[in-house]
Amino acid sequence: MSTQQRMQEVVREVLGDDELVLRDEMTAADVPGWDSLAHINIMFTLEQEFDVRFSDDQLASFRDVGELRRFLEQAAAA
Repeated sequence: MSTQQRMQEVVREVLGDDELVLRDEMTAADVPGWDSLAHINIMFTLEQEFDVRFSDDQLASFRDVGELRRFLEQAAAA
């Protein structure tokens, strides 16, 4: 399963939306239900799924889904 697919499964699970399709250019504001509480839950679940740790600055610094995906891909390659 690709990083994009794994991310999508996490976000679908946290938001309870099995039909959600993530695209690189999307931001949290583009996704119904992705509010500040959901963001924390998504990031925590991504940490578990990808075995990474986000710094406090990173938790709010990703511009869009694509930037977050690239970070996770780089972390997995390291």
